[in-house]
Amino acid sequence: MTKHTLTAAVMAAVIGGTGLAQAEGDPAKGEKVFRRCQACHKVEDGKNGVGPHLYNVVGREVGAVEGYKYSSSMMEWGEGKVWDEANLRDYLADPRGVVKGTKMAFGGLKKDQQIADVIAYLEAESGGS
Repeated sequence: MTKHTLTAAVMAAVIGGTGLAQAEGDPAKGEKVFRRCQACHKVEDGKNGVGPHLYNVVGREVGAVEGYKYSSSMMEWGEGKVWDEANLRDYLADPRGVVKGTKMAFGGLKKDQQIADVIAYLEAESGGS
């Protein structure tokens, strides 16, 4: 069982009784959805664009990309946080609603499956499983 599959299974078991089933992501579909993000973000280590690079973003501390100037809003919101799947899901759904004053102009992904697919793509592109 891969780390990603194990994480999904544990999350499903923990929250299964609440009716909040989590979608499992498809990296190939996530790559297509990520095209919306490519104008500002790269998935190459150290290659910042308008936004910070997203290589190894899953599990990384918020605001930790060297050489990128984050908004004070992002740094305040992200203090002590990591980009785990829950934080990514919330932020990708509504960036400006989650972090008031963020520099990110994108309005968010509205479909849970698209968010799961993008997260799976970012993990796959970062060498994760």
